[in-house]
Amino acid sequence: MAKILITEDEDALRSFVARALRLDGHETHEAADGAEGLEMLATSKFDLLLSDIRMPVMDGIELAHRAHSGFPGLKILLMTGYAEQRERADDLLEKIVDVVPKPFALPDIRKAVALALAA
Repeated sequence: MAKILITEDEDALRSFVARALRLDGHETHEAADGAEGLEMLATSKFDLLLSDIRMPVMDGIELAHRAHSGFPGLKILLMTGYAEQRERADDLLEKIVDVVPKPFALPDIRKAVALALAA
């Protein structure tokens, strides 16, 4: 299965998503913000970056730009609960697989991750 880095500032949601993806056999690693996520990307190879857009320190948009340039081939899937944040991701269309709207149900995020990994 895949090695996935989840960057999300809400602890409960980050843990929920990680547990859900582990049910599918994925290895998950967690970061509380984009800066921490970028550090983790530099120390290990991941198959997918699943990141919230709106986070402190470094948001998911900046993280996606840096991850795309620093780690070619890394698949990137963003998630957000804010419509205006989704629009900010439009300039990333060639760099990311998709943006998942929050709130989502467990089957939704599992399906989005499966599709992103297959892309």
